Amino acid sequence: MRRTALPSQLLARKSIDKLIRESEEPEHSLKKTLGPWSLTALGIGAVIGSGIFTVIGTAMAGQKFDEPNIRDTPLLHYLIHHTALAGRPGAGPALALSLVLVAIVCVFTGLCYAELASMIPIAGSAYTYTYATLGELTAWIIGWDLILEYAFSNMSVSVGFAAHIVDLLDWFGLHPPLRWISPAYLPTGLQDLAGNDLYQSGWHFGFNIPAFLVVMILTVILVRGIRESARANNIMVLVKIAAILVFVFAGASFIKPHYWHPFMPNGWTGVLTGGSIIFFTYIGFDSVSTAAEECKNPQRDLPFGILATLVACTVLYGAVAIVLSGIVPWQSVMGDAAPVVNALKRLSLMPGGAGLVWVRLFVLIGAILGMISSILVFQLGQARVWFAMSRDGLLPAIFSRIHTQFRTPAVATWVAGFVVGIPAGLLDIGTVSNLSNIGTLFAFVLVSVGVLILRYREPNRYRGFRAPLGPVFPVLSIIFCIVLMMGLEVITWLRFFSWLAIGLVIYFLYSRHRSEFAGLR
Repeated sequence: MRRTALPSQLLARKSIDKLIRESEEPEHSLKKTLGPWSLTALGIGAVIGSGIFTVIGTAMAGQKFDEPNIRDTPLLHYLIHHTALAGRPGAGPALALSLVLVAIVCVFTGLCYAELASMIPIAGSAYTYTYATLGELTAWIIGWDLILEYAFSNMSVSVGFAAHIVDLLDWFGLHPPLRWISPAYLPTGLQDLAGNDLYQSGWHFGFNIPAFLVVMILTVILVRGIRESARANNIMVLVKIAAILVFVFAGASFIKPHYWHPFMPNGWTGVLTGGSIIFFTYIGFDSVSTAAEECKNPQRDLPFGILATLVACTVLYGAVAIVLSGIVPWQSVMGDAAPVVNALKRLSLMPGGAGLVWVRLFVLIGAILGMISSILVFQLGQARVWFAMSRDGLLPAIFSRIHTQFRTPAVATWVAGFVVGIPAGLLDIGTVSNLSNIGTLFAFVLVSVGVLILRYREPNRYRGFRAPLGPVFPVLSIIFCIVLMMGLEVITWLRFFSWLAIGLVIYFLYSRHRSEFAGLR
């Protein structure tokens, strides 16, 4: 046995045929139970549940600190203007434009995902795609990035879930101790609807129990199997869409057009940062591709599921953004992890708003189910990435161990549950959302690069779906994703590079010595 030269190992690629063949080995194979509509429901469950009920508020209002600071300034703004801002500017009512921008980017990126997913129907998503196109080192980087992306996405949604549970308890007149239903870390403090301080900024003694519990309960469901998870998700998605439509039509009659002026309070910087924040909620179609190995007919079903998810979610997002910014001042949703239901609560306390009490309850239930479906999908995706990396020797073999009865990656699923659940009980929504955004966009860039490389290296390989107009869509996807990444704060970039640095240390000290390319006969 001789050692592989390091440069060769870093660039070593798995053949697509080998990836597909390994996934069919009995000890590593997953059940094939998902069809096109189940995939679409999984995608809608991830996209709508995480953003439309939680992060849409911080995307619209931004974050505000006492003093200007370079680290809290969007990178692109600092590069152009060379001035620091006192926090991230929000899009305001122009979040509708941010959503149009995001939708355009998602069309380009979604079609790239559809092409690769129809060629490489294997668990692991962007990780698997880069292993087949860009080599082992890049595959490790993107796999490590995906762990960050899914984990922090789910932390955001879990914190939002807890805020909605608190709102539901309030509807019934129940008020548990605040320390057990709010994050331990609150960088801008915590206020009630009247603006009164409940907690000062910083750490306090407490733990967000609802955020932790929802992750652990759904972890048990996922360990039991994808079929049960998909069936439960389908029901949740239908209820959630109904709740969104009820909010849109009920809130439309309370719109005050003067709330839309000025339409772009923070200019194009606000529009860009709003899009950068809300973008992570579109990883629903990425989650669809992580379930590729469990599809009955991946060449046909994956493109359908990805594109149907994009169309449905963009329409729903736009409608909610327009109504929300028209019924409450956009500044009032800053730091709010439950902006939609709290807007209904404000309206229900006004003259003529008594009928909204029941609308608020229905939307609350739909929002909570939406959060549950999002966490379910993101946890499914994260566990499958751990599973795929372990199967390739880059993580310990225990993470690819399949449950003998349920045929699911049980160990990876449990570890992913605790990795998300504990921080979700400690951190606020603003802290956990930004790292997910940059991780998502970075993954999309590498997927788009992978499309270009595979077209050059394997032009004759069968593709169940091909992105149109030659290289135009992948190139535009790369450009737009990088622009959105530059709409995030400098501190987010620094944290992201720190995470990647930790991953590289693990790779060079552990993973490269145990990968299948570590030695050749």
